Amino acid sequence: MSKPLLFPELETERLILRNVREEDTDFIYKHFSNEKVCEYLYDEVNFTKREEAAELVDFYSDPENKGYNRWVLVKKDHGERIGTCGFHLWDRTNHIAELGYDLYPEFWSQGYMKEALTAVIGSGFDNMQLNRINAYVALDNQKSCKRLSALNFNNEGIYRDKHFYKGKYYDHYSFSLLKREWQ
Repeated sequence: MSKPLLFPELETERLILRNVREEDTDFIYKHFSNEKVCEYLYDEVNFTKREEAAELVDFYSDPENKGYNRWVLVKKDHGERIGTCGFHLWDRTNHIAELGYDLYPEFWSQGYMKEALTAVIGSGFDNMQLNRINAYVALDNQKSCKRLSALNFNNEGIYRDKHFYKGKYYDHYSFSLLKREWQ
């Protein structure tokens, strides 16, 4: 009997969430070179070359062995890729991982990310056996703060100088969700 997947394909009412793969390279390049998508992503600069997307896809390949992943959000109705989300910085000893997510602006405020994150959070608690999920949000990103609060994350305060980006330090809100708060 094979052991259960840590990062399985997930399905919601309107989406399929599948791990990023080589065929997603052009999408990843287009997505992470979009100024609006990357507006509050201070952990790396926007892509300017397709090779950067290929490196990201390679980085997230083989999530079962590496212990971190990126799901591509695919609309069921047309097969259109609209965003990504996933876990990284997994502390297996303490059962903690960090959640990251992003979405094309034309799909904002339509419930897609809430739908995706609900499935992802459940998977993290069930498949990865997480007890705590962290999420860090740039102070100006109020949409993301509202999204996390609506999913029962607690804002624990400000993580000062979280990211150094383009010559400047950026503070972030530190959010967390515990398994007992999700159930």
